Amino acid sequence: MYPSKAAVEVIQLGRISYGRALQVQQLYVRRHLDSKDKLHNALLLCEHPPVYTIGIRQALYPFEEEQRLKLLGAEFFRSNRGGLITFHGPGQLVCYPILNLGCFKKSVRWYVCELERTVINLCRKYGIRASTSPNTGVWVGDNKICAIGIHCGRYITSHGLALNCNTDMGWFENIVPCGIVGKGVTSLSQELGRDVSIEESIPPLLETFSDQFDCTLHHGEYSNNE
Repeated sequence: MYPSKAAVEVIQLGRISYGRALQVQQLYVRRHLDSKDKLHNALLLCEHPPVYTIGIRQALYPFEEEQRLKLLGAEFFRSNRGGLITFHGPGQLVCYPILNLGCFKKSVRWYVCELERTVINLCRKYGIRASTSPNTGVWVGDNKICAIGIHCGRYITSHGLALNCNTDMGWFENIVPCGIVGKGVTSLSQELGRDVSIEESIPPLLETFSDQFDCTLHHGEYSNNE
């Protein structure tokens, strides 16, 4: 029997390469799968050096496109998350929830909606009116402020959300973000007309995540020996 409120460990990874972050995610996924009697829900927070990533619909991105983006000074990764191409980089808060949905609700649709509501409520704290759209993610008008792309296997989640705090928007000009033509991107800093750092945005994100998922958060530390 699970407790009434799930416990989630918050792990701050700092700036970490996308490839290394994939490995860390898999370590935490494996903790869920290997343990029969302990719960290992975790929220991995980090920031990446410039990188373009694509999801499971990879056919649109041939080798030539990959090379073009790499020549811009970014890495390029093909991953098993949902969604099309996006950018991660400095000034963007990336959040990877590694959750057993059995502790919450066994519904991927519900889970994605809760992630969206978490960010919408964060934006509300800043006085920004954000919303969902027929396209996944969180939007301010026609501009995406937070991309969401997840993977879920055996009800264990990985990948997650990327919130633009004070990101250099120029990186997005080299792609069609998430494959959505005619839409733009924005950030907390751009909407507020002042600098909003990752460090500033973490506390309100944790607060809204805790409220939305009705869970208790406790801070932990990542060990390279995991």
